[in-house]
Amino acid sequence: MSDAPSELPADLDREAVQSALTEWYEADHRDFPWRRTDDPYEILVSEVMSQQTQLGRVVEAWEAFLDEWPTTTDLAAADRADVVGFWTNHRLGYNNRAKYLHEAARQVEEDHGGEFPRTPDGLSELMGVGPYTANAVASFAFNNGDAVVDTNVKRVLHRAFAVPDDDAAFEAAASELMPDGESRVWNNAIMELGGVACGKTPSCDESGCPWRRFCHAYETGDFTAPDVPTQPSFEGSRRQFRGRVVRVLGEYDDLGLAELGPRVRVDYGGDTGAEWLRGLVDDLESDGLVDVAEGDDGVRVSLAK
Repeated sequence: MSDAPSELPADLDREAVQSALTEWYEADHRDFPWRRTDDPYEILVSEVMSQQTQLGRVVEAWEAFLDEWPTTTDLAAADRADVVGFWTNHRLGYNNRAKYLHEAARQVEEDHGGEFPRTPDGLSELMGVGPYTANAVASFAFNNGDAVVDTNVKRVLHRAFAVPDDDAAFEAAASELMPDGESRVWNNAIMELGGVACGKTPSCDESGCPWRRFCHAYETGDFTAPDVPTQPSFEGSRRQFRGRVVRVLGEYDDLGLAELGPRVRVDYGGDTGAEWLRGLVDDLESDGLVDVAEGDDGVRVSLAK
């Protein structure tokens, strides 16, 4: 651990943060095929294809590419024009990436005896493999990477822990958070968080974000970020009403839904009636913020003791 001042809140329970994220990711995440392999060649192809290309479009191209050239030996022996033609036909853009990938396969075969380097520094020596891609391959193929810091990760760290919008600060905070020897799961998990729950328009409750109870943005309603200069609307949001439930319950020992609802919103009823409110308090109960009890007179809600 560095002696430099921490970029994370002083009272942050790092172990709780780590456990919450990895458990959330391992319970349910997007099932891209390259997440089911630790083959460095297959992972490198996915990383190169994914640069500035939507992941949904990459899946078909990735599978077709590996059908055509399943190993670095096959790709190195291919005609470069065929590789570039494949890239063009699949509308992957930036044809130089196809040339670099072809050359990287030749380097692996000719300079490394068909074996990939296992460290970010070693992987960076391959043609077209920059620091981010090298670290991703080291992480996902060999579990030997540093903490990944991409746009999604910066957004998450800025919102959740108020990390300053500074590359060095993001690098330091990401490194502090990542559990030792867990780069494969951790880097996948934190990028998944940024892609699924903490996008430019966040879906904190809908996605069951595991960091809600730690998150500065969730607490304050300010969801600006380095790539989100104007914060999404907080007024009328689910986050706002969750906060109102907690504030109202702070004034009472407990309340039934019929008593709580009108205190949370003036238009309580219909689509925003008992079923809507029950979903809200169930979410809060899952986060350990309220207690929900079934009694003879119906559901009673109170702040968690």
